[in-house]
Parts: sequence; C-alpha cells; structure tokens
Amino acid sequence: MERVDAVVVGAGAVGLAVARALAQAGHETIVAEAQPGIGQGVSSRNSEVIHGGLYYLPGSLKARLCVRGKELLYALCATHGVDHRRCGKLTVANSAQEVQALRGLQERAAANGVPVQWLDAAEANALEPDLRCIAALLSPTTGIVDSHGFMLALQGDLERAGGMVALATRLASATLGTRAGQPHVLRFADGSELACGLLVNAASLHACGLAQRFEGLDARFVPRASFAKGNYYALAGRCPFTHLIYPAPADAWLGVHLTLDLGGQAKFGPDIEWLDVRTPEEIDYRVDPARADGFYAEVRRYWPGLPDGALSPSYSGVRPKIHGPGEKAPDFRIDGPAVHGVPGLLNLFGIESPGLTSALAIGELSRALLLPA
Repeated sequence: MERVDAVVVGAGAVGLAVARALAQAGHETIVAEAQPGIGQGVSSRNSEVIHGGLYYLPGSLKARLCVRGKELLYALCATHGVDHRRCGKLTVANSAQEVQALRGLQERAAANGVPVQWLDAAEANALEPDLRCIAALLSPTTGIVDSHGFMLALQGDLERAGGMVALATRLASATLGTRAGQPHVLRFADGSELACGLLVNAASLHACGLAQRFEGLDARFVPRASFAKGNYYALAGRCPFTHLIYPAPADAWLGVHLTLDLGGQAKFGPDIEWLDVRTPEEIDYRVDPARADGFYAEVRRYWPGLPDGALSPSYSGVRPKIHGPGEKAPDFRIDGPAVHGVPGLLNLFGIESPGLTSALAIGELSRALLLPA
C-alpha cells in the first residue's frame, strides 16, 4: 500500500490552507477532494468578506484566528496578486437598544485588538449619504476578497511545496492508527487505499458524517451536524454605498447586511433558514423569491431609498453548524490528539464564518497541533 506523510480531506479554503502549511513544513501532502474542482462547497457560497474580528468572544478561537487570519490574508493577497479591497464596514444603530449593542461591540473589538471608530449620524452620513442611522461603528480593516483567486493562490503554494490536490477523490472511511507510529489507512470510494501519518478532516458540511466513519475515533468526539441555509438577493441597478453595511447585531445572527463584490455589485443576506435534513446531499440550494419580501423592511431601516422590486434571488450557502436552533453558537472545534487521543488526527468541526478569513491562521494552528516543536 502506498503511503504519504499527510492527507487533508476537503479542498476548500481551510483545507487548502492547512495542506499548504503542512507541505511548507516539508511533509508530502495530498488533498483529497470529492468534487471535480477546488472550492466547490462552502467556500464558493459565502459573502467573500474579510472579517475584522469584532463579533467574537475575546480569547476564543474565532476571535484569535479571525484577527490573525485577516493579517495573513491581506499579506498573501498583496504578494500573490489576489484581487481584494479593504473597503471598510459600517455597523449601524437606529434605536437606543441598538446603540447599546454597538457600544458592546466597540468594547469587544477593543478586547480583540480590532481597530474601530465611533461615528455619530453626521459623520456616518459624510461617508455614506444614503445611510440612515443614529450612530455607527466603522471597521476600517474589513474588506472583500476574490475567494476563488485566494484558493488558487493556496493551491499554487501547496504545489510549489511538493503537495498536490486529488480531485474527484471521495474518502469513504478510515481505520485510524491509534498508537504512535501506526499509520492511518484510508479507503476511497473507488476502492483504492492509502496510508498516511497525518490525517486532517477539513470536509466542512461533511466533516461530522466523515468522522463517524473513522474506525478508532470514539463517537464522543464527533458532534452532531446541523445545517443552516443563508439566502442572498442581488440588488438591481447601481448601489449608492462604498462600504459594507451591517445592522447592529442581535443574538448570534448579524442581520440582513449589504455586501459588495469586487465589481461593485451589491447583495443582501444571508438570512438564516434551519434545514430539516440529515446529510449535505439532501440540501436544496434554490433561493425562494418570496423570502426576499422580509428583506425590504429590514434593509429600509438603514437604507430607506431601497426601491420596490429591486431584489432578485442570487444564491445560497449552507453553514456547517454543530449546534441547533435556539442553542448558543459554539466556538470553532479544532480537535487534535490532545482532545481525542488519536496520534496524527485533526478534525475541524463547525468551521463557519469567519472560516474564510481565518483560513491561513487555521493552517498555522493545525500545523502546530500536528507537528509540535
């Protein structure tokens, strides 16, 4: 049986970043991707926002990896020519309760080391004349990125370091080496087998289901997967805003926000629609035009000038949740040998937003957990 140093399952942004980190550390690394191209899953169905790191609990993996990942991402975009724009974001308040939420966000940003600037209504309108708010928080380090260009850059670095991506290669199951030096044996859908010393499960929506088929991993260390769909609607016509616009956060949902693509096209979303499905294969990605009806009132709280009939269905994405509706959103789960006791195994669970922003930092952390100094 052939053997390689490392196999990463999943060629999304996070899987490619982890594989790049392992390959650059001198390990022969293969990325096994079930789809015929890279980034065909969660990484191709998001808002392409480079998050500042305002929202996450100080000291959490989400907070630390978002802030570090943002720095690394901007640096990689600069060196690799990946299209991006540091456009900034305004989070806006239109009630006393929302002003209070914004103050809490300002304090959390400070705790996370994220620069923000408090703006009154006049200062916000000087930046965005069409915006309605009584206060706003400016995040100057928030931006947007060409996510596929980012992933191509990661793949290029991986291949230059001697690694490779194996497309249309679906991992069916694995028998884990539970003692030091014992390899993991991977079985693929085509019947082939491969042994490896390091195994990283970065399969996103499929991560929990895949981990259930890892013989030698205690079921206690596999969370239950839930799936939450986010629908996006495109704005017809010219957008008057140059910054991303977010309402003040409520609970774990950030509200219907306005994001821009690199061509200046505006889109609104995502909403949150919990799906009654058990596996990713059951997901219906179609966007219901009727759900846009609820967007108009939400958006007009901060953009009264949104014309009737201006929103049309665009696309949807599904978040790889490891909690259910009404439950408190957990931190990223990056489970290495210290958690589950299996040498050379890393499971990445619940890597939703800000996963794209955090990808390079997740790569750094994964390498440190699997290759301790």
